[in-house]
Amino acid sequence: MPVELTLHKAAEELRRGDLANVLRARQRLAGLVGTYPHRLDLRSRLAEVYRVLGDLPQAGRWDYLGESPDPVEIVAFERAYRTPTMRLEALGWSGNLDDAPTDTARAKLTELHREARVQLQRELDATPREETSWLACLLVVLGGTVVVVCFLLGLVTVATFLWKLVT
Repeated sequence: MPVELTLHKAAEELRRGDLANVLRARQRLAGLVGTYPHRLDLRSRLAEVYRVLGDLPQAGRWDYLGESPDPVEIVAFERAYRTPTMRLEALGWSGNLDDAPTDTARAKLTELHREARVQLQRELDATPREETSWLACLLVVLGGTVVVVCFLLGLVTVATFLWKLVT
């Protein structure tokens, strides 16, 4: 279905206002955003549907890259998705940052990527660096050797049994 026809149907369902139609409009718009993640107008319309549903974190999520998102919705989105990596994943942005259609969206995505890099570096720095002992490595190699030997002995036993059975 063409984008404009889908948008028209979603707007019509949203105008009807009952829960079933609003949920259908949400489903249509979510599909469009998944197909065209760089179109901020689709994200904005999806945010509108979530406002009707009273879901502030999702409204903030889908209007996050817009020119003038509601600060209350942005705070709700940031509370629901506490880390920059979670926010990046929730935004569902694919492709390069240069694909963002506006300077505002590009700036927000760039800042979010920078924050995510800092977060990941902090997590890496906090990870203990334990070296594996040579004894543990030796035990793993010996265990693997025992398994291989047992497997080969089993194959020889089965082959011998089958040979005696045939002859």
